[in-house]
Amino acid sequence: MANLSASSRVIKLSTFTLCLLVLFGTSSGQLSANFYARTCPNFRSIITRAVNTAVRNEARMGASLLRLHFHDCFVNGCDASVLLDDTANFTGEKTAGPNSNSIRGFNVIDTIKTQLERQCPGVVSCADILSAAARDSVVALRGPGWNVLFGRRDSTTASLSAANSNLPSPASSLSGLISSFSNLGFTANEMIALSGAHTIGQARCTVFRNRLYNENNINASFAATLRRNCPSSGGDNNLSPLDSSPTSFDNRYFSDLINQKGLLHSDQVLFNGGSADAQVRTYSSNPATFNRDFASAMVKMSNLSPLTGTSGQVRTNCRKTN
Repeated sequence: MANLSASSRVIKLSTFTLCLLVLFGTSSGQLSANFYARTCPNFRSIITRAVNTAVRNEARMGASLLRLHFHDCFVNGCDASVLLDDTANFTGEKTAGPNSNSIRGFNVIDTIKTQLERQCPGVVSCADILSAAARDSVVALRGPGWNVLFGRRDSTTASLSAANSNLPSPASSLSGLISSFSNLGFTANEMIALSGAHTIGQARCTVFRNRLYNENNINASFAATLRRNCPSSGGDNNLSPLDSSPTSFDNRYFSDLINQKGLLHSDQVLFNGGSADAQVRTYSSNPATFNRDFASAMVKMSNLSPLTGTSGQVRTNCRKTN
């Protein structure tokens, strides 16, 4: 009887543990597709509707939400640290060089979080919202989807220094890009695929002015057109599209590179007589291959060093810790 009783206790304990895993996820760093199946079953539709509305109101917002996810994950993992405002205890990442006056979409994330807090308070993390919103943004602009896994928790701090050092610069060389991505476990081809995110969105004059006036590997008529909106001085915040179809997620970005119409220095270095040229040609001629590789690399990126289990917290306001 004692053995039977012990066995029974093990079974009951296992059942209890299983229930905890279903409700709260694991603490081993594993994410899952059905993490919120019981705690917030409608969370995906809430996020998708909000993203679709935001992109319908302003197509550029799709690129901004995708970029928010990039800039979050590249700084100490996908933990929503990029969303934190400055406090008396730390300076957040929003004023880092690659982010200041550049990253946007915080209001969309706030809207989503508010809606989710009404539906299931304290359940869905800001980091998971960023991951889902990035995917939904690409799909809204006619790009590929991918299976997003969930269970990330939110950081309680941010790192200005890590944002300044980890995020690739628009002035990066090819070797610099390869190194930056390699440091996070990405291959050169995955870096090129992820750079294809620049098939949507716009950039400010200040980040491509030097290329426009000082570089030779740029299409002459393309440069002349850009100069009308980006003078050699002034107009820092004037916008130009990152590729020739900035509101459609496609492979036009790579065709533009082959024609020396990369907007940023860090774009054109992908096709400039170096080791990335062949892959750029592949993506330029085969959109299905680009879509597949981009989706695969996004899954990998969204799984960078997540906080899980009892680590971090689920913020009720994405801009500040609980």
